[in-house]
Amino acid sequence: MPLFRSISYAIVLFLCVSCASQQASPSPEAVEPSTVFSTPVPVEVRNDNGYFQLYRGGKPFFIKGAGGTSHLVALADAGGNAFRTWSTDNAKKLLDEAHRNNLVVMLGISLGHERHGFDYSNKQAVEEQFARVKDEVLQFKDHPALLAWGIGNEVDLFYTNTDVWYAIEDIANFIQTVDENHPVTTVTAGIDKDKLALIQERVPSLDFLSINMYGGLETLPQDLLDMGYSGPFVVTEWGPTGHWQVEKTQWEAPIEQISTEKAASYQDRYQQGIIAAKGRALGSFAFLWGQKQETTPSWYGVFTESGHATEVVNTLTYNWTGKWPEQRAPSIEQISLERQSRFDNVTVTAEQELNAEVVFTSADDNTPAIQWEVLPESTDIKAGGDPESRPQAVKGLNVRSNGLGMVTFNAPATPGAYRLFVYVTNANGKAAYANIPFWVNKNQ
Repeated sequence: MPLFRSISYAIVLFLCVSCASQQASPSPEAVEPSTVFSTPVPVEVRNDNGYFQLYRGGKPFFIKGAGGTSHLVALADAGGNAFRTWSTDNAKKLLDEAHRNNLVVMLGISLGHERHGFDYSNKQAVEEQFARVKDEVLQFKDHPALLAWGIGNEVDLFYTNTDVWYAIEDIANFIQTVDENHPVTTVTAGIDKDKLALIQERVPSLDFLSINMYGGLETLPQDLLDMGYSGPFVVTEWGPTGHWQVEKTQWEAPIEQISTEKAASYQDRYQQGIIAAKGRALGSFAFLWGQKQETTPSWYGVFTESGHATEVVNTLTYNWTGKWPEQRAPSIEQISLERQSRFDNVTVTAEQELNAEVVFTSADDNTPAIQWEVLPESTDIKAGGDPESRPQAVKGLNVRSNGLGMVTFNAPATPGAYRLFVYVTNANGKAAYANIPFWVNKNQ
């Protein structure tokens, strides 16, 4: 029986059965599975006097996971045991690869978002989505690498139509009917008391909460208790401080953490927001096991664009295994431009000669490769991780690097907002990075 039917809000849920039944679930027996796998490995959430834990194949299982579908061998080597997807795209291939590497998958089910134009008051659209999801569930429910179902991702971001929770309940109830071997959840963008109450009222078929949280993760366990929730949860995205949570320059450019600072955040947040809540926290999925452009090319990925593992991978290895890897990434203490820091609102003149410096350490390599790059500040800023285009590097800046952490270059000729990036990569192929925003004024 799903957990949400038995925790402290059971009375509220009982009273809302009539609400949840406003949209009837289509019959599950009309669709046949299109792919046959070997026997599934049963997964369940057990409650031992308020101590919640996942069991897989009858054995305790704590999720040491990452969000992303690349570098899966490296994930297993780092001590990870699971990864998360956001849809069933390429699911057969990913589940098979997970199985080969002793990993399991929280398989995402992609749902329409209100911010993208999906209307949860449109009965036909909701029914068509449900039919598509049924096919996906029946196709993959028996794969031995399946861990759990994640219905939607942040459908609550900037939403106004709370009927979405009825649609999610229809899907969750269907999965509970046809797949007794895997728990069901939905993934929210943060959590607050009102949202929690809506989910518990309208989606009683969930087995646990799943929450995406960046800055603020440290207090999440207590925050949930304060909201009246003492049940199980998984942190399905977490990592650096979000670009919407940091200090900004005078021209509204968010100031990114140096990779060394991010690595420290991943360690502190894991200990305080996840490990400290064992018995309620079932584990987590760190973000992002890969690389993407989101505000900058480096903000969220734990690998660089060139595929090099960063300090965060070192930290996640420690989080998951209790041991640091033998070969470590470099560390960066600071980056400066014209002897000013990231927080100094650096302003220069077009084509002015500029000097920058990165202070770093690299235990495994005293002379790592250092790459400098200037990008215009991104103007293609989206929400909820939607795809963004990467700014193109500015050429013709007469970059002169001494290879030891200092560089001289000319400011771009076009006025506006820019960032200077530096990547320090050692002989073991591991990297650290930093960037500093700066503003270019017109040459008088």
